[in-house]
Amino acid sequence: MKHSKHITLILLALFIVAQYLGIAILYSYVDPVQTTATGQMTFRDAPFVERPELEEDTSYIPIMISIIVGTVIVLILMRFRLHAVWKGWFLLSIVISLTVAFGAFVPAIVALVLAVGLGVWKIFRPNFWVHNGTEIFMYGGLASIFVPVLNLFSVSILMVLIGVYDAYAVWKSKHMITLAKETTKARVFAGLFVPYGKDGFKKVDEKKVEKVESSSKVHKDLKPHTSTSAHSTSAHIQPPQPRTAILGGGDIAFPLLFAGVVFKEIGLWQSLIIPLFALAGLGLLLWYGKQDRFYPAMPFIGAGCFVGLGVVWLIGLLL
Repeated sequence: MKHSKHITLILLALFIVAQYLGIAILYSYVDPVQTTATGQMTFRDAPFVERPELEEDTSYIPIMISIIVGTVIVLILMRFRLHAVWKGWFLLSIVISLTVAFGAFVPAIVALVLAVGLGVWKIFRPNFWVHNGTEIFMYGGLASIFVPVLNLFSVSILMVLIGVYDAYAVWKSKHMITLAKETTKARVFAGLFVPYGKDGFKKVDEKKVEKVESSSKVHKDLKPHTSTSAHSTSAHIQPPQPRTAILGGGDIAFPLLFAGVVFKEIGLWQSLIIPLFALAGLGLLLWYGKQDRFYPAMPFIGAGCFVGLGVVWLIGLLL
């Protein structure tokens, strides 16, 4: 197993809560009057945010380009230790996502105040509850922005592309590993973060880390028959520091987008099936993954989503 059973269960529980909470947020944005009048599911406007004007059949292209460009920018910021810039950018994205998420249940101005307060808390005084509590809401906000501009074809292509990209970024270029290490070190990680101990959210002393890494390298060099570092971790499932478990934000957001589009085009109860199979894909990875290996999570989660869609279609044929 990648982690202890206790930590694995916490990670899986947070994942499934984020999925179903995201569907609930998306459901709250449905405009019943316009949906009845047009015969197609229509969503009301999100507070303070305009949805991108994209063609549903090709919307996966600009979304994928944005993901790659954004990753490059963050890598540059981390490379030059521009943590303050990244924190500002990250804070803005948190506030936008949380405002949309909270706006599904409370007035817009209240949602904005809550989003700003929690965003500042998350960035400058992080702890387990604030970090993960905001994370499980954020992706519902993102889904409410992007699901309306996707259809089943485009989100399926997006899931395939993301799965391929994730595998390449972890196993080939390894830049996703670098990104996970640097953003976790700077305490601005996007995704679930479950520390084994109470010190998981303390600021990392980079000089000490570099000293430990250098010492570990020397120690490793003295063992010519050692082929695998004992400190290897997963880019998505386990962060660069020991005794913590993480799950990247994309590993939560993309299955939620997929389930959201199933809700939009097929139905509510059908969309509730998708997270169960996404959870199964993640669970299998966590169960069979090894502690000293890097794994991309999206190929496994994405496969679970497609199996879930197949089950939805099968049930539709039988009913």
